[in-house]
Amino acid sequence: MSAGVQAKWPVSGQNNFAYLAAALVLLLFGLALTHELGLVLGQVAVEAAFCAALATGVWSMHGDHQWHATRLGLLAGLLMLLALRFWLVHSGLDFVWLGVLLAYLVVTTWSAMRLVLFSGPVDRNKVIGSFCIYLLLGIIWATVYMMLAEYRPGAFDGLTFGSWHETFPNLLYFSFITLTTIGYGDITPAAPVAQFLAFMEAIIGQFYMAVLVASLVGIGISNRRK
Repeated sequence: MSAGVQAKWPVSGQNNFAYLAAALVLLLFGLALTHELGLVLGQVAVEAAFCAALATGVWSMHGDHQWHATRLGLLAGLLMLLALRFWLVHSGLDFVWLGVLLAYLVVTTWSAMRLVLFSGPVDRNKVIGSFCIYLLLGIIWATVYMMLAEYRPGAFDGLTFGSWHETFPNLLYFSFITLTTIGYGDITPAAPVAQFLAFMEAIIGQFYMAVLVASLVGIGISNRRK
């Protein structure tokens, strides 16, 4: 392939997690902003773009690729996700949509964990990858909380249950507050299953930071010294 048609910023195994981390942070901010402004269509676009960003991250884990080679695929994926989302929600199948989203997130997180923890030496890209996994864990738990709230609206005290777009951002906030064990107390789990999920998320969050991330950083420092 000639240099003239190559992408300006190629995605490779040395920088894919940097792109994914930036996409996750920007898209989470976009979801919060559209929720603040009440832009329902904007939130739908953010959901689809979020899934497309995850797809980009997973796709780039399997070798060196260029951005231009994925534009058509990402556009097709975006349109398919929008169509699937609208069909499921307008058919009253919000729970099914959440299940599809959860399965997608789990597969994405597992793919990222395999690359970060079980392949090659530790470098800066893998440290950034551990940050991506941490964000993905919070999003996974928020999706599970949303499924529980759909099944049992009174599972959380302090949560005004409404449409998907009104409830999910609040549960996303609750998930990351629980994952980091800050616990402001404005939203609290009331149902036994919600309480179980909350303390399991807190335990996993602490274990992840204390063991996995610390180990990655330690191995990286050791490799540099050698």
